[in-house]
Amino acid sequence: ILQVSWFKHTKRKYGEGRRIFKMSPVHHHFQKTGYHESKIVTRFWIVGIFLAILSIVTLKLR
Repeated sequence: ILQVSWFKHTKRKYGEGRRIFKMSPVHHHFQKTGYHESKIVTRFWIVGIFLAILSIVTLKLR
Protein backbone atom coordinates (compact mmCIF):
# COMPACT_ATOMS: atom_id res chain seq x y z
CA ILE A 1 0.00 0.00 0.00
CA LEU A 2 2.84 2.36 0.89
CA GLN A 3 4.66 1.64 -2.38
CA VAL A 4 1.56 2.28 -4.52
CA SER A 5 0.63 5.48 -2.66
CA TRP A 6 4.17 6.87 -2.94
CA PHE A 7 4.35 5.99 -6.65
CA LYS A 8 1.06 7.78 -7.38
CA HIS A 9 2.13 10.82 -5.32
CA THR A 10 5.48 11.19 -7.09
CA LYS A 11 3.86 10.62 -10.48
CA ARG A 12 1.51 13.56 -9.85
CA LYS A 13 4.26 15.73 -8.38
CA TYR A 14 7.18 15.01 -10.74
CA GLY A 15 5.45 13.48 -13.78
CA GLU A 16 7.42 10.29 -13.23
CA GLY A 17 6.66 7.69 -10.57
CA ARG A 18 9.37 6.79 -8.07
CA ARG A 19 9.46 3.71 -5.88
CA ILE A 20 10.42 3.21 -2.25
CA PHE A 21 11.51 -0.41 -2.71
CA LYS A 22 13.30 -1.86 -5.73
CA MET A 23 11.05 -4.92 -5.69
CA SER A 24 8.18 -6.27 -3.67
CA PRO A 25 7.92 -8.19 -1.25
CA VAL A 26 10.42 -6.37 0.92
CA HIS A 27 12.87 -9.29 1.28
CA HIS A 28 13.43 -9.19 -2.50
CA HIS A 29 14.33 -5.50 -2.16
CA PHE A 30 17.10 -6.47 0.27
CA GLN A 31 18.30 -9.21 -2.11
CA LYS A 32 18.51 -6.68 -4.97
CA THR A 33 20.45 -4.35 -2.65
CA GLY A 34 23.09 -7.07 -2.20
CA TYR A 35 22.28 -8.86 1.06
CA HIS A 36 22.48 -12.66 1.12
CA GLU A 37 19.23 -14.51 1.77
CA SER A 38 20.52 -16.14 4.97
CA LYS A 39 21.38 -12.74 6.45
CA ILE A 40 17.92 -11.39 5.56
CA VAL A 41 16.17 -14.38 7.14
CA THR A 42 18.29 -14.11 10.30
CA ARG A 43 17.52 -10.42 10.71
CA PHE A 44 13.80 -10.98 10.14
CA TRP A 45 13.88 -13.69 12.84
CA ILE A 46 15.63 -11.33 15.27
CA VAL A 47 13.12 -8.55 14.62
CA GLY A 48 10.23 -11.01 14.97
CA ILE A 49 11.51 -12.34 18.30
CA PHE A 50 12.10 -8.80 19.58
CA LEU A 51 8.56 -7.75 18.64
CA ALA A 52 7.10 -10.89 20.26
CA ILE A 53 8.95 -10.14 23.51
CA LEU A 54 7.84 -6.51 23.35
CA SER A 55 4.21 -7.53 22.92
CA ILE A 56 4.37 -9.96 25.87
CA VAL A 57 5.99 -7.31 28.08
CA THR A 58 3.36 -4.79 27.02
CA LEU A 59 0.57 -7.22 27.91
CA LYS A 60 2.13 -7.86 31.33
CA LEU A 61 2.22 -4.11 32.09
CA ARG A 62 -1.55 -3.83 31.86
